Amino acid sequence: MTIHELHPEPGFTTDVFDRDAPPVLTVDPGDTVVVRSLDASGFLERQHSPGEQRPTMFDGRRGHCLTGPIDVRGAEPGNVLAVRIVSATPGDWGWTVAGAKDNALNRALGLTGAPTWLLWEIDAAAGTATSDLGHTVRLSPFLGVIGMPPNEPGRHSTIPPRSAGGGNIDCRDLTAGATLFLPVTVPGALLHLGDGHAAQGDGEVSGTAIECPMTTEAVLDIVTDVPVPGLHAVTPHGRITFGFDADLNAAMTEALAAMVTWMQDLYDVDRGTATALASSVVDLRVTQVANETWGVHAVLAQGAIT
Repeated sequence: MTIHELHPEPGFTTDVFDRDAPPVLTVDPGDTVVVRSLDASGFLERQHSPGEQRPTMFDGRRGHCLTGPIDVRGAEPGNVLAVRIVSATPGDWGWTVAGAKDNALNRALGLTGAPTWLLWEIDAAAGTATSDLGHTVRLSPFLGVIGMPPNEPGRHSTIPPRSAGGGNIDCRDLTAGATLFLPVTVPGALLHLGDGHAAQGDGEVSGTAIECPMTTEAVLDIVTDVPVPGLHAVTPHGRITFGFDADLNAAMTEALAAMVTWMQDLYDVDRGTATALASSVVDLRVTQVANETWGVHAVLAQGAIT
């Protein structure tokens, strides 16, 4: 299959989802894409001090700086796009900020003054990132945004994740070796990739991870027969289903209901039995609290049931 490369240059990036935007690349199912993306803010130059404002790809930025859209020939609503992450390699620097927004969480945490910034030096070979204050963390790189535009005219924000088409999922489990299954929203899928995270905890509690440039290699394919109807993933560590809603309970229910459906198929049991099994082995995790919409993911670990 063909290997394609995309670079985050003017004309090949965007900070909105728009179904009518022309694709910057067209690929066949089964092709590999190597996509380079800037950090979420689209910095064209690295910061040299924490919080330093450098030139960005877009003035008056509306959302994440993403590379795309990528058209996948033959993808149509009703299909599912499989995005298999082969590798995700962070750039050599990144940043994190806390208290950047005036919201209820930051007020509850007492973050009402100037934002607090960390500047990170990233050593991809060593698998570590070290902050300007000397703290070192292990890398676990992934893309925060993998998604398609809604099938509605106009420009749409990249910030809230969506059950149809994905987007700003911010799930730390979508590292190399994971395959994300996205229900196709528009003809051609019009996939966008970006918002590289060198490391992030479940929740992304400050609203940012270690935000960084990323080079991502992924295989794109179309599937028509999947065991669960919504957004879901298979990772080296387990199966994942997702829920997104402004109501945490609704997000949890969406993720859990999809996992119960998957377990019915996996183990050939009725819904009550699948739910009882899930109560023994499935973990519910808060994916993120940062994006105007709660994210919850349900995880069924590999080998949890034998």
